[in-house]
Amino acid sequence: MSEQLKVKTMQEFMAEGKQPEILFWVGSAGSYDDRAKKISRAFVKLLNKANVDFAVLGTEESSTGDVAKRAGNEFLFQMQAMMNIELLNGYEIKRIVTCDPHSFNTLKNEYPSLGGKYEVVHHTQYLKELIDKGRLTIEGEVYKGKRITFHDPCYLGRANSVYDAPRELLSKTNADVVEMKRHKKTALCCGAGGAQMFKEPEKGDMDINVMRTKEALQTQPSIIATGCPYCNTMMTDGIKAHEKEDSVTVLDVAEVLANSQGL
Repeated sequence: MSEQLKVKTMQEFMAEGKQPEILFWVGSAGSYDDRAKKISRAFVKLLNKANVDFAVLGTEESSTGDVAKRAGNEFLFQMQAMMNIELLNGYEIKRIVTCDPHSFNTLKNEYPSLGGKYEVVHHTQYLKELIDKGRLTIEGEVYKGKRITFHDPCYLGRANSVYDAPRELLSKTNADVVEMKRHKKTALCCGAGGAQMFKEPEKGDMDINVMRTKEALQTQPSIIATGCPYCNTMMTDGIKAHEKEDSVTVLDVAEVLANSQGL
């Protein structure tokens, strides 16, 4: 992330003898994938707009171990988790916010039994909290009259029952939020979870991301919004498969909000 975005590391906070309000866990995709980096930047711009005192781990951040665990390598997962927990506990981290539902789920539900007990919040929940407290205001007509459908990430929705925050944020932009036939508890996976992102799909009639994108396109959206970098990739590939790149855009909820504010 570039300098002008005002991003301080935990080391810098410690050197000043201070603790941040939150630790922003960027995640593997948000750190390395060029498309997902844009989501990280959009979220940081919103944090800066709300004057949130936040930190990142920078080069000290490592994978949560989610992919290793889902792929069946419990030993590697525990090694990665223990290293992260030692670091987080050393910094006395209390509250973590992340744009990645996979990191969210792993830090929230699988780290406590290994000694890593933190309050873990998805970025859509945190942005809603900032708006509710009056620290962030969403105004403007950029998306007025636009149709937006929200795709529920599995690890945010079905695994952790977070359904309302992203939808409430999207409705703040004055857009028309339209639901797919399968949404919330019945939402269909984008096809990336469980480490599937990193292998070719099995043979079948239709790739799962193409099928899910087809369901999204039935709502006639101008934007397919999601809250996960992996869903973003899969739905973007789905748009290409349906040859709809010219008329439909895939954006993270944070990007929709940042765009609506001209950030």
